[in-house]
Amino acid sequence: MNTGNGDNTGERFTGHGSEWRDSDLNPDDARTATAWVEQVINKRSMLTNKDRVEDVRDVMWDLEKDGEIVVHRIGDQHKPKMAKTIYGWDKKIPTNQLWHHKSCGQCGNIPGYPASLLWLMNEMDVSYLDETDQTSCTAWNYHGSGIGNLESLAAVFLRNFHQAYVSARAQGLPDGHYYPLVHCGTSFGNYKEVRGYLLQSATLREKVTKILGKLGRLVDGKLLIPEEVVHYSEWVHMMRGEIAERQTIDVSNIRATIHPACHVYKMVPEDVIYDDDVMDGNRVAVSTGVMQSLGTQVIDYSTWYDCCGFGFRHIISEREFTRSFAIDRKIKVAVEEAQADVMIGHDTGCITTLDKNQWIGKAAGKDYSLPVLADVQFAALACGAHPYRIVQSHWHASATEDLMDKMGIDWQAKKAEFEAYLKEVEAGKFDSLYDPRLAITSGPGFKALPRPGAE
Repeated sequence: MNTGNGDNTGERFTGHGSEWRDSDLNPDDARTATAWVEQVINKRSMLTNKDRVEDVRDVMWDLEKDGEIVVHRIGDQHKPKMAKTIYGWDKKIPTNQLWHHKSCGQCGNIPGYPASLLWLMNEMDVSYLDETDQTSCTAWNYHGSGIGNLESLAAVFLRNFHQAYVSARAQGLPDGHYYPLVHCGTSFGNYKEVRGYLLQSATLREKVTKILGKLGRLVDGKLLIPEEVVHYSEWVHMMRGEIAERQTIDVSNIRATIHPACHVYKMVPEDVIYDDDVMDGNRVAVSTGVMQSLGTQVIDYSTWYDCCGFGFRHIISEREFTRSFAIDRKIKVAVEEAQADVMIGHDTGCITTLDKNQWIGKAAGKDYSLPVLADVQFAALACGAHPYRIVQSHWHASATEDLMDKMGIDWQAKKAEFEAYLKEVEAGKFDSLYDPRLAITSGPGFKALPRPGAE
């Protein structure tokens, strides 16, 4: 049995199914087929010329009124800020009392990503809960392999968001005290799609209610649906003014390119934040907005619309496609066309793909080295976060030293500080961004902490 991509019979095993066929386009035809993405593609030409789409939140309110579901609302205690979506609809973004829905890819590959977010929240005295009682969204399995199914995706979504709803009980606080903040763009897009399916399908709700009932994850016998599904980059965008107030490093000489993530703004696009002050309202506002507020030079480039190359199925079955796409369509263009100092993203898979595939490009004679950071990592750096202890730039495959030099950060001194800190860690002396006793809110190991003002 041949387990490779092909054999001498010419048969290919790609993982894409029998419908997958090579296009066999000649170079001129291939150029014509992709030339449209290099035109000025904006929100109006791509989306708003279509018929107005339905706001599923209208369905959600009707279902709650009919007694079929319970909605986890964003209340005044969450200090919400109002944003505008592509159709001018309001989207409520909570900025306080947040439950961190972590990303498996960030924690495993880019630990400075969530650490930078927690650091900024600590600096801004934002209340949050970062607990262990959560699971992966399982969307990569669904999109990458096709093994998953909608019922399992919906059950995981509802289970995690129910945990966010009840998580404060361990601290003697009411249900709904914390509101979920999703770190991963894949989870974000997946959860929004699944929420729409749940609201539109009584059959799906019936199936998943049975599952959640067995797990003890219903509220008054009903499914709990979040009022909004919120991505961390939306929090960063709404807090960009407060973040800029804490800025300690001048980054006005930095040329930044933005990679908008497909799962953030192409899935359920009607829910995504657009701002007239960001690229004239023609591009998704997250990431670009905070970079503008910090004073960087945001440089446009022709392939901004392109996927990073990750594509889920691609990275599994056509890895060389992923690598070549990431280098040739994104990194090379940002370096040669935009002369960028850094590429900024807001999704786990994108940062991983654009950052960690550069080594293979170099091995193939395509050395277009470009630092790739998440918006929140760059923001933390600009606000004085330690480049190794917090931003953890040493986890990145693309070098960041030239970027730090241009930002005026003495990375050699910081590296020496970090190495000294590692010796302290080895000796059992370390600090933490977060009280680890709060991480476990149920099960063995939990220790209740006294609350200020509590008797």
